[in-house]
Amino acid sequence: MKIATFNINGVRARIETLTGWLAAAQPDVVVLQEIKTQDEGFPHEPIADLGYNIETHGQKGFNGVAILSRLPLEDVSRGLPGDDGDEQARYIEATVVGRDALRIAGLYLPNGNPQPGPKFDYKLAWMQRLHDRARALLKSEMPVAMMGDYNVIPEPRDAAFPEKWVDDALFQPESRAALRRIIHDGWIEAVRLHHHGSQRGPFTFWDYQAGAWQKDNGIRIDHVLLSPEAADLLIDVGIDRDERAKEKPSDHVPVWVDLNL
Repeated sequence: MKIATFNINGVRARIETLTGWLAAAQPDVVVLQEIKTQDEGFPHEPIADLGYNIETHGQKGFNGVAILSRLPLEDVSRGLPGDDGDEQARYIEATVVGRDALRIAGLYLPNGNPQPGPKFDYKLAWMQRLHDRARALLKSEMPVAMMGDYNVIPEPRDAAFPEKWVDDALFQPESRAALRRIIHDGWIEAVRLHHHGSQRGPFTFWDYQAGAWQKDNGIRIDHVLLSPEAADLLIDVGIDRDERAKEKPSDHVPVWVDLNL
């Protein structure tokens, strides 16, 4: 089972980008972030025509997450538990029913800038709620993939120029520590496992400004965390870097894992 995460940066604006990648890459399950549309505005037809079931948790103009699956989806839930007043559409979960079941969580973690301030406070509070949910998912003892745009640069090697990010919410010690606390409960960070010896990168995001793509001035903020039960099934990991060079790209690229499911 090939599962992927892709911050599409506006699904209606980049529907051809998305469907072109889906047709070429043939993932079984995809979690999308920044769909930037309400549920009723999501472009279902061209994606359904490729054989995908679609579940969305949308919001007008920004945020928004979705799950696309060639396999049946069950027990879909929307919104990260822990704050009934949180109206931002950033989290979706479902069970993918293949040969065996996989629980998949798609997330778009808050950016947190400018920091310090209320946006950074919201980011850290959201990460604590995610930590609580992650612990509950681990207790299920089933294969789980918790994946998406985490908006956290875990280590200096995950940025081409880490010194340029020292004042950014994505690279603050508090953000990085919050992600480490989640991982240290028992999650396996798939890309870093695959690239454990890398001294620089790989990257998953290149800004549209200042020729970041052409200069390879990237960062790695799109992560796939696997429960031990899912990690035992890991076959391969990949980053579809070439998508960033295509016409009308997202500023992120897809990250995927292949599981023996």
